Amino acid sequence: MKQKIQSAIKSDFFKKFSIYGFGQFFNLVTPLLLIPYIVKVCGEENFGKVSVALAISFVLIVFIDYGSELVGVRDITINRNDKKELQRIFLTNLVSRFLVLILVLVVSLVLIFCLPFLQSETILFALSLLIILGQYLNQSWFLQGVDNINWISISNIISKIIYVIGVLVLVVKKEDYIYVNFSFGLGTIISNGIFTYLIFKKYDFKFEKISKREIKDFLKRDFKMFSSQIFVAIQLYSPVVLVSFFGNNFMAGQYRIVEQIIVTFKTYIFLFFNFTYPRVCNDINNNPSKAKRNWLIINTVNVLFIVFLMLILYFNSELIVTFFNATTVFDLSNLLKIAVFIPILLAISISLKQLVLGYNFQKQYVLITTVSVIISLILIVLFLPIYKLQGVFYSLIITEVIVIIFYLFCIRKRPNHFLAKDV
Repeated sequence: MKQKIQSAIKSDFFKKFSIYGFGQFFNLVTPLLLIPYIVKVCGEENFGKVSVALAISFVLIVFIDYGSELVGVRDITINRNDKKELQRIFLTNLVSRFLVLILVLVVSLVLIFCLPFLQSETILFALSLLIILGQYLNQSWFLQGVDNINWISISNIISKIIYVIGVLVLVVKKEDYIYVNFSFGLGTIISNGIFTYLIFKKYDFKFEKISKREIKDFLKRDFKMFSSQIFVAIQLYSPVVLVSFFGNNFMAGQYRIVEQIIVTFKTYIFLFFNFTYPRVCNDINNNPSKAKRNWLIINTVNVLFIVFLMLILYFNSELIVTFFNATTVFDLSNLLKIAVFIPILLAISISLKQLVLGYNFQKQYVLITTVSVIISLILIVLFLPIYKLQGVFYSLIITEVIVIIFYLFCIRKRPNHFLAKDV
């Protein structure tokens, strides 16, 4: 057993995961360090406004990614040794997503100046669009596919350092909340821009004309996966918008404080998925006999790790909430005790999602995602007036349970696949 543990620690997979984890550490810690400062300087109401703008930006990011983090990673992983094909995939992705970027920016600006809900904070929402531009320059999907983990980590660290400096320098009084998302976007633009340039240099990519047919094929082929991710984003980021719309910005700020604590762990889970998903795809395609064992070990350890962390969170909820300078510590502490169940359920559903996508059950995945998001939104709208913020978290928990059931049903109905009898 000792030799196996030592062998695992010395393995290439563990080393890469450690490097990747170190880089993502900044993603997890940065908001936790900045939110208490932002709440203290700007107040919970203005923090709620920032959170709404950030949530909308994150939904728009899905348009910019256009499924690259799933389909793109798989394509690059499969063709990582074919330089010509890598260049074709990368350039087609870049050009196609640029067209999407222009469309999203134009539509967003029109809506910002026309919709009353957005018009009330024109500057905040307009500056938040920098996040979208920064995401276009984010080529982590390519770097994941070619297994260049170091660059992903360095890019994250640089962007978060710029973000922190920007907030500390620009946000010094209550009305400076408009610069929070601006700092976030500026960090991603600078960092991702640098590494987009380095990708061209390292892999010796040359600009070449991409035909209209290639662009059309890209947009058509990835549309289903992109559309499913839209629903995922709505499920993740719409609650704070709904709380603000049906409640108020102060409630949105309170919700966001609790959510950010949970998001720290959810972010880790999503990053865990991004890191391990290429390996699952590779095992399924090239080493199917070991695919089950590798998937089961990796995800079982991850779920147990999340359970352990959530127990710590549950029994220290009041102390943790106090750190965020909240005005209603007791209420938020009780909300946190409910919310801790979400990461546990998410860790389970994410592990099953790897199999659903790895075996190309894309139609089923899109259907499951669509149905679960609709259910989630309906539950939030119904529960929010009755149970207030607790109702939002109840809705998210119920939805995650439904997703797990759907995933299991999707996998089990395929008797030839490895979960049919063993899971």
